[in-house]
Amino acid sequence: MEIKDLLKQTDKLPNIPEVVREIIQALNNPNADYAEISQKVAQDQIISLKILRLVNSAYFGLSRKVASIDEAVIMLGMGKLKTLVIASGFANCASNVEGIDLPLFWSDSFQVAELAKWLATMTDDNVDADLAFTAGIIHNIGQLLLHMTQPNRAMAIKSLVETSTTTRSEAEIERLGFTTADAGHALLESWKFPNSLETAVKYQNNPEELDETPQLSAVLSLACWINQESKGADTFEEILQRYPTEIADLAGIKTAPAEYLAEALSLKSGLDSLAA
Repeated sequence: MEIKDLLKQTDKLPNIPEVVREIIQALNNPNADYAEISQKVAQDQIISLKILRLVNSAYFGLSRKVASIDEAVIMLGMGKLKTLVIASGFANCASNVEGIDLPLFWSDSFQVAELAKWLATMTDDNVDADLAFTAGIIHNIGQLLLHMTQPNRAMAIKSLVETSTTTRSEAEIERLGFTTADAGHALLESWKFPNSLETAVKYQNNPEELDETPQLSAVLSLACWINQESKGADTFEEILQRYPTEIADLAGIKTAPAEYLAEALSLKSGLDSLAA
């Protein structure tokens, strides 16, 4: 099959709110009118309620209750609001997807996003933190797309990975002829997302293949690796031995892993309620 066979099933594609698309498309625009965008966020009741519930949770620990999106901007800043809107918008883009535990899926995506944003601040090439966060949110959108449009194929791939030593990418190539990272890239391209995000998703498993500007892809790749390692039972020293130095170098992170990896492994996104 071909990727276009997935994309042509328009009735089954993830449904992303227009205001979320506007925010993502504006990430590369220094002249974007975020005041106007925040007004549109306020008009989306589902997103607004989820964001206000999270903002008023113990995680943020604000001194007073926030009753509106405008107040949230004042208390947290537009940067934090952007990330919350993007996270909330994607977490509500699909429901009852066969073969995927959606709260767990988005919780994992939020974790990668938070790690990617955190790692971006450590790069010597100043990878944009908002772009890195968004890349983390959408890094597995191709997998979601596959489960929504071809659930039987998706479940066969999942079974193959779970019952053999075959990697996810190998199983996808064998059963589909392409990877879900490729499918995610094509979906983002159809949505007219920034090229840097499309590329980061496509090359998240192999950023070394990029001849130019591999930093964002490498940050995403490293975030995925740290997230996966945090789920295991190995000691810090064992994890440290597996540290992907080449990927970190591509990302532009010069900090020695022993100085930051323990903190990264314990990082929590605090966004799980957005997927509930």
